[in-house]
Amino acid sequence: MIRILRGLAHKYFSDEEAVILFLILVVGTVFVIWFGAMLAPAIASLIVAFILQGLVTKLNRLGLPESLSIMTVFLVFLGVLVGFIFGLLPLIWTQVSNLAGETPRIIRELQSYLELLPEEYPQLISAEAVNTLYQQVSTEVGHMTQWLVSFSLSSIPDLVALLIYMVLVPILVFFFLKDREVLLGSISRLLPPQRPMMLRIWHEVNLQCANYVRGKALEILIVGGATYIAFKFLGMPYAALLSLLVGLSVVIPYIGAAVVTIPVAVIGLFAFGWGSHFIWVMAVYGIIQALDGNVLVPILFSEVNNLHPVAIIVAVLFFGGIWGLWGVFFAIPLATMLKAVFAAWPVKDSVPPPTTEQS
Repeated sequence: MIRILRGLAHKYFSDEEAVILFLILVVGTVFVIWFGAMLAPAIASLIVAFILQGLVTKLNRLGLPESLSIMTVFLVFLGVLVGFIFGLLPLIWTQVSNLAGETPRIIRELQSYLELLPEEYPQLISAEAVNTLYQQVSTEVGHMTQWLVSFSLSSIPDLVALLIYMVLVPILVFFFLKDREVLLGSISRLLPPQRPMMLRIWHEVNLQCANYVRGKALEILIVGGATYIAFKFLGMPYAALLSLLVGLSVVIPYIGAAVVTIPVAVIGLFAFGWGSHFIWVMAVYGIIQALDGNVLVPILFSEVNNLHPVAIIVAVLFFGGIWGLWGVFFAIPLATMLKAVFAAWPVKDSVPPPTTEQS
């Protein structure tokens, strides 16, 4: 056992930089787990600034001064944030409330549809199974309706915290962009002066994660916007709410698209019935998903090492179990970062000679 541990230590931790980086990763992970909720505005601001830094760099390459580039990108971010808060968010909340009001009618129609299934397919579906399914659906919908009714009273503290975040996040984003070099310099002074391996890993992580996070943010906007335009053109109810769900579903490949297809199909079925209009809605939705997976993703993520589907599912389960919804949301970037770290980690192939024991 000791020989195995010595071999692993020699292979992966023979370089003192590797030991220091390992300790930094462990301490950083523990720090985020313990203080992540407290520092949520700072972490969110850091991620947003990381995304916006790419736009600042591109404006600099076009000849725009650093300060003007930062101010331009920050004002664009501020405009998008204000538009989301005062434009899209009230529309989505209105559609959520309308959907909650339409829920009893949807349940009645669902019950009528389910009652016909045992008559049409008696060998596949029994009446008892239909009744059990209907009771489960009614119970879950009832819980969701109660949550929506009590939301306005029980979540006042959350709304106050959200308002505080809306003030803190833009301020922190501005200073992260403005003083980026100063902050990175302060961190670098805490590290060893000679750190070629850390610089190589930082370059790989920065390249992979920056391309992924910025590309995923752009993918959310494109897919969500295209879905909203298509659904509005087809007269699909709750177009803003559904397009938001479709846009966010691209954060979790494979799983997100499969989950979001259910509400799209259910709302389309109850809005238009089983006819040509419903088929058109699902066909357009399928075309958007196909274009996203086969055209948009290869263009946006051409420089990113794609993860295996098994690695994606494991990352979603693992980080979701640790950090809940935020862990699910950032599971793929975190997995991409770990893959970049492992790819650049120094590994020695030679095995250390056994130590001679003196009697």
